[in-house]
Amino acid sequence: MTHTAHTAGSGTASAPAPDPPAAPVRSPRSASGPGHRTVPPGGDAVLASDAEREHVTDRLRAAAAEGRLTLAEADERQATAYAARTRDELVPLVSDLPRPAGRRRPQRGPLTPRARRILAVHGGVTAAVFLLMLLAWLIGPAPFVPVGPLLLMLLVLFVHSRRAEREPGPDATLPDELR
Repeated sequence: MTHTAHTAGSGTASAPAPDPPAAPVRSPRSASGPGHRTVPPGGDAVLASDAEREHVTDRLRAAAAEGRLTLAEADERQATAYAARTRDELVPLVSDLPRPAGRRRPQRGPLTPRARRILAVHGGVTAAVFLLMLLAWLIGPAPFVPVGPLLLMLLVLFVHSRRAEREPGPDATLPDELR
């Protein structure tokens, strides 16, 4: 784009004015950093969590310790795992490794607030019933020590605590391909 400027009073044209420097055009990819990738909306890709990345790197470390991977290959795969954005990028890193031998029990999460309240009420009722039974034994003509009923109530309370509703544990979110 060139402009010719005329000075007042003189009929001469001056040299064309240079164009202002164009602002650099930044793509969305370079706006967040050179390695930033986005997952297209509506795609099938599920973003990977930090726990999933750590699980994959633990498996890679174990494979290197067993001699299944060289140190260089394990380092390269671990770097790729830490840079992975989706689960689909993590799966090929462990797909050629054998699955861990023992299927361990998944780690349990903490009790939900509702389950904690219900369990507290259950424990309170158990304690109250036991104290009433103990008081009846001490004061009245109860023919037995309430140890049997106490053990039964404690067993029921224990089973309730084990079966109570819990938040998902860290292993519950791992897909089968990464386990």
